Amino acid sequence: MRRAVLVSMIAAVVAADAGVALAQSSKQDRTRIEELTGLKGTFVDTERVFKVTSPRTDVKVSVDGWAMPAFMGLTSWVSFGQTPSAKTMIMGDLVLLQDEVNPVMSELLGAGLEVTALHNHFFFDEPKVYFMHVAGEGTLDAVAQGVRKAFDKVKELRAAGPPKPGSGRPPLPETSAITGKTVADVLGVEGQANQGMYKVVIGRKASAACGCEVTKEMGVNTWAAFAGTDDNAVVDGDFVVLETELQGVLKSLRKAGVDVVAIHHHMTGETPRLLFLHYWGRGRVDALANAVKSALATQKD
Repeated sequence: MRRAVLVSMIAAVVAADAGVALAQSSKQDRTRIEELTGLKGTFVDTERVFKVTSPRTDVKVSVDGWAMPAFMGLTSWVSFGQTPSAKTMIMGDLVLLQDEVNPVMSELLGAGLEVTALHNHFFFDEPKVYFMHVAGEGTLDAVAQGVRKAFDKVKELRAAGPPKPGSGRPPLPETSAITGKTVADVLGVEGQANQGMYKVVIGRKASAACGCEVTKEMGVNTWAAFAGTDDNAVVDGDFVVLETELQGVLKSLRKAGVDVVAIHHHMTGETPRLLFLHYWGRGRVDALANAVKSALATQKD
């Protein structure tokens, strides 16, 4: 009997010590996150989540003529948690101006983190504001340093001055004269010519919530439209991707210098689940066509 009581007491002391050690470790992790990200955070004990925030007080944003406080939805945040395998995982939402979106995306992707959505929250906002959802997992230092790179890029861009109304690229010619054969040869798909422009559409298949098959002409497609001239062109388009393909396509487009302007869904209840990303690129028509080709090559089919 005494032996059983003694064993029970020892177990209780060990458990208590483990609990104290875990609590101390968690506090150390929170301090480490703040050091690495450069942001202050709050621990939510009920969810075991540590959340860092960064209100966009560095810029003045108006929505429909109203000066919008950061409290009303202009605060970037990233929450840190732990996976069952004891890795650190993050989820967050970054508030970004137009000229910050793609540089920040490149920093995140380069750090091994994921970009999972990109969209707007407002109409009539000045300057235009976008929201980028991020995720990832790995060692605490790796994910926190990745987050820091994103925020540092924003600071770098804003230190250079306020956002500009345009990209600063040379204007496109008023009349288009794209050599469609160049695009078709690169992509291996015949397209449609229209007033000097050229458009290629590549279909995929899915099953809608009703059980009906939806295909290319129902909107399940990747397309690329080219305008301008062969040496001063623009490509505008949309990629349809599986969830597992999204990061590869994003990385490929950004590597080629193509801007990603939206990531969202077009349907609900479809099988397999599909995401759509809209993009915009400038340059020579052959380089742009090859950028699209490289992104297509990252997909499974």
